[in-house]
Amino acid sequence: MSLIYVDAFSGASGDMLLGALLDAGLAEADLRACLARLPLEGYDLAVRREKRLGIEAVRAEVRLAGEAGGGPGRASAGAHAHGHKAEVHGRRLPEILAMIAAAGLPGRAAGWADAVFRRLAQAEARVHGSRPDEVHFHEVGAVDSIVDICGVCAGLALLGMERLISSPLPMGSGYVKTAHGLLPVPAPAVVELVRGSPTRACEETGELTTPTGAAILVTLAERFGPMPAMIPERIGYGAGARQGEQAPNVVRVIVGRAADGGPADEADAVWLLEANLDDATGETLGAAAQRLLAAGALDVWLVPATMKKGRPGVVLACLVDDAGLRTVEETIFRETTTFGVRRTQVMRAKLAREHVAVDTPYGPVRIKVGRRGGRVLAAMPEYEDCLRLAGERGAAFRDVYEAARAAWAARQG
Repeated sequence: MSLIYVDAFSGASGDMLLGALLDAGLAEADLRACLARLPLEGYDLAVRREKRLGIEAVRAEVRLAGEAGGGPGRASAGAHAHGHKAEVHGRRLPEILAMIAAAGLPGRAAGWADAVFRRLAQAEARVHGSRPDEVHFHEVGAVDSIVDICGVCAGLALLGMERLISSPLPMGSGYVKTAHGLLPVPAPAVVELVRGSPTRACEETGELTTPTGAAILVTLAERFGPMPAMIPERIGYGAGARQGEQAPNVVRVIVGRAADGGPADEADAVWLLEANLDDATGETLGAAAQRLLAAGALDVWLVPATMKKGRPGVVLACLVDDAGLRTVEETIFRETTTFGVRRTQVMRAKLAREHVAVDTPYGPVRIKVGRRGGRVLAAMPEYEDCLRLAGERGAAFRDVYEAARAAWAARQG
């Protein structure tokens, strides 16, 4: 349902994006409930309203155990929003991905967070001359960045995001203190992350776009450019740690829908990716399908086929949007034996979608409502919500599912 535009006129970081989503209507209680599922300890999320050069914004600050709180401009061992915090827990990619998979984040949030961290690992590996699974995350693997990335992805899912567009990212200048010593701004990982994406000059000095902020936006944004034709419905500002000198140190998030209410809601263009496989086991194919969904594929299917030389095989196919194309394609190569992937852009007619929460005896469940021309044609309980509640309440999945359907029917009168 939601078209989200990120106006990073003064840069972007994970905590700034998280604050902007909270200011734009993300319920703090829902966010905290999602974060509580992460196997992380020793931190607290402090949410407060602050001003940056006259603009009121939400500051979402992750405070680590034993770390003194502080307002804008407080001293820290490096920056996270416009600078890096000191390393608290170094983690490698497999550990972080396992944490995300176990957290039960809503909707597509787990897949988004997984893709963001994989993108970070690829960038760090290029900079340091290693493989992604060997990268020992410092700043981006610390508790605060795991919270920021998972929190932003969960917030986008809870806000019903279908499309995200971002302004070009300002890079800043100067130097930043990291676990590797002083590095030039933009940091090497940021330059790798924005490779192929537009950036812009900015008179503000310092680190404006952090690796965390860059990774989130280059992974999830379908494109970078000016604000699209849209109907703004909610606007949020997220504050960084500093005031800013030339411009307020905030990022702006605009939540709304396409101005014509048409193409974004009821039609779009997606990529069809296909690979022929005649030497993959059933276990490999099943695992690949799950990994593709986690990487951001919209749908995945397997079709039996007869290959060359009369061998039985399978056509692996999936749909993916622009934002997830690169990650999903790389996942096909990594998880299967194929030497090539076919790309075809296809037009897709679809129902305009929104999520409506209903109360059941087991807890609230989101109903995915599909409309065409404003008329409701489908309404289905969200699988993830029903499965989670069934596990928490010791109930059968079908009982929770039917209770949600009944609550929706009662709501319609």
